[in-house]
Amino acid sequence: MPKGHFEAEAFFSALDSQRQSQKLTWKKVAELSGVSASTLTRIAQGKHPDVDSLGALCNWAGLNADIFFEKTDTMHVADPLAQITANLRADKNLRPEGIIAIEAMLKAAYDAFRNDKEAA
Repeated sequence: MPKGHFEAEAFFSALDSQRQSQKLTWKKVAELSGVSASTLTRIAQGKHPDVDSLGALCNWAGLNADIFFEKTDTMHVADPLAQITANLRADKNLRPEGIIAIEAMLKAAYDAFRNDKEAA
């Protein structure tokens, strides 16, 4: 996979999580984001969105498109768990005890499934 490659599957998964959290249909996502339903179908099939659709969907979902691009070895990238933790703590819909519980679950799962278990 070339460096800088767009991770369409991860992008779609993030969109789907946002859709589910808002209890929306894909049709409603298309309406709210201004992106056609056929574009959403293509993204679900692993196709890359055009730049305007990417921007509109990131804007709708509150996502930073940068996280869906594989980074080169020379680029500094924050640890994914740190990014998730920061996002959880910024979520005004979560109570502090909920944030702590979710963080604990994520950290345990991350430690259990990461490739470099011995670095822990």
